[in-house]
Amino acid sequence: MLLDGDGWREFFDAFEREAWRFEAQPTYTMPKEQENVARFLRGEGKPPNHNARWHERVRGYVSSGRSIGRVRIVRRPLTDYQRYQFAWGIPGNVKAGEDIRVLDVTHDDHGLPITGQDWWMFDGTRIAHLNFRPDGTQINREVYEGDPAPYREWKRIALKHAVPFEEYVKGLDL
Repeated sequence: MLLDGDGWREFFDAFEREAWRFEAQPTYTMPKEQENVARFLRGEGKPPNHNARWHERVRGYVSSGRSIGRVRIVRRPLTDYQRYQFAWGIPGNVKAGEDIRVLDVTHDDHGLPITGQDWWMFDGTRIAHLNFRPDGTQINREVYEGDPAPYREWKRIALKHAVPFEEYVKGLDL
């Protein structure tokens, strides 16, 4: 089943305890971000309310006792998009309460299925695949109807080898 618009928002917001994402794309070509990515690459300043809607959602989840997090897969050198996210996007997400960790697989994939498949897992039982074209343009989101056990194991492995975002970016020249 494909998830779009209100259907995606309802599916996402229905989690009771935890929303967690495996984020594997080196670049996301999201139309609403293109202007800000270009600004970042030109060396301009970050807009004051950058990503404010997401921060509000994260704070709402956390204040209701739910958790939200992700592991961001990277290979060096970082892409321009990853540098943009590390400088402008992720710090505000972390400040809002999202647990973001980085797993650098430049030299070791740690046995993870790093195929470019992104997914969200909700409460350890509901999975949504996020499907992308090779250029990072999202095609769709779809409910995964199979066994969630492998996803729980992949999450465990990713968290075991990932480091908190703040630790990873120490000393990086973004």
